Amino acid sequence: MTAGRRGVVFDLDGVLVRSEHLWERGWVDYAARHGGAWTAADTRACQGMSVPEWGRYLAGRTSHDPGDAAAAVIDSVVAAYRAGEVPLAPGALELVAEAAARGPVALATSAPREVIEVVMDGMGLDGSFTATVSSAEVHAGKPDPAVYLEAMRRAGIVGGIAVEDSSNGVRAAAGAGLTVLAVPDAAYPLAADAAVLADSVHGTLDEVRARLRELLDTAGTETDR
Repeated sequence: MTAGRRGVVFDLDGVLVRSEHLWERGWVDYAARHGGAWTAADTRACQGMSVPEWGRYLAGRTSHDPGDAAAAVIDSVVAAYRAGEVPLAPGALELVAEAAARGPVALATSAPREVIEVVMDGMGLDGSFTATVSSAEVHAGKPDPAVYLEAMRRAGIVGGIAVEDSSNGVRAAAGAGLTVLAVPDAAYPLAADAAVLADSVHGTLDEVRARLRELLDTAGTETDR
């Protein structure tokens, strides 16, 4: 563990990989197969939730067992990853490399461990991360800051920057005391209360990288004084 250093904590879905549609597709398909309905409002409500949390939410829409609901959706998403359906977001490798060159890097995601392992093993990211944490491994999902605090603890990060896409993610990262760079999906813009918590809101990871570099280099200069 690298102790006492500023670092960067990334979300996964919607930031480093373009997989949000797979989770929504899984929720929609499962609900339809079991006599329920799923809307964009349901997707927005579940963004950032841990697997147990959205499993219960989905089960409530279908009157089915939460464990069965969660397992079915996770299986469909993992299968899509393994089939090569999920690309890294443009600029993701460069952004992570930029952060890792300046300090410890961690992952704080709502994705389950199965998805984290597929991404780390198959997309060239594994060597850059000091720690990875799923919200299923802490007491609550986003907007609770627990997953960010645990990622920071494991990576030895005492302050720094988070990169997030969803409103619940921004709330969680800000609650953990991190400076938040937001890169929301155009289909799911940040809620007003989340937007004001972000340092800045960006349209691409290249824009995020420029701001990240500015913040980290400024912090390094101030520390050297």
